[in-house]
Amino acid sequence: LTDIYSSSPALGRYFRSAQVVYFSNETSTVFYQLEFSVPTSTEGLMENTMNPDFIRNVLRQNIYDGD
Repeated sequence: LTDIYSSSPALGRYFRSAQVVYFSNETSTVFYQLEFSVPTSTEGLMENTMNPDFIRNVLRQNIYDGD
């Protein structure tokens, strides 16, 4: 996750860390926490770029590109 988000053209400059919060081999489930540092003066950034769907799609696109 760290490599994916730190190298993202859209999110790389804001990305700070990724941490696995929970992992289960039994159910193939992973919960993770992402940390971003966002300047307060950037209008519209939170609604667009820091939107959870957008952040999730950066990971999804990386997975698709790997196939």
